[in-house]
Amino acid sequence: MNCLLKYYWHRKLKGSPFQALFRHSDSTEFVSIDCETTSLQPQRAELVTIAATKIINNRVLTSDPFHVKLKAPQSLDAHSIKVHQIRHQDLGDGLDEKQALQQLLDFIGNRTIVGYHIRYDKKILDRAFKKHFGFPLPNTIIEVSHIYQQKLEQHLQNAYFDLSLEAICRHLDLPIRDHHNALQDAITAALVFVRLTKGDIPNLNMPHIK
Repeated sequence: MNCLLKYYWHRKLKGSPFQALFRHSDSTEFVSIDCETTSLQPQRAELVTIAATKIINNRVLTSDPFHVKLKAPQSLDAHSIKVHQIRHQDLGDGLDEKQALQQLLDFIGNRTIVGYHIRYDKKILDRAFKKHFGFPLPNTIIEVSHIYQQKLEQHLQNAYFDLSLEAICRHLDLPIRDHHNALQDAITAALVFVRLTKGDIPNLNMPHIK
């Protein structure tokens, strides 16, 4: 969220317990978020799981994660189950959407959000927050694949870069998990962020860079 929108919502929510969410965030603290949804189309996707992990002083706090399942939404069908392997019976103890979003707010505060394809997740979360609270997710976002691409372009202009999460992890010598879920992807995005912002780019002689 840009500064003007933050200022608008900060004024609009004067006296509300949510007003503090629209203040400037601490530049040393971030949070990585990933969501699993029922569709890849943001206008119709509904939340299935939400996961997050904090990044404080360049450390990914994997010992204190956030990971919630929501009650099965109506749009959870065979196609979406095939994508994330989460069935209706797996969500029997899931939270109501508003309860899950409130817990997410309590966890992330006003920290800047990082993630992989985070704009998609934020569109889904924005719609859900507007529905239940009347305002969009207040946090500024950073896309880790964009940082990666910008760093590579400083060395190799007009080259082709494979920006898949797996390719980025291979290049940065980060662990790649065979099975993906929201929490694992949030942790991976957090590791990529720390590696890119606090480390050096490894050898550029990689097969996915042409």
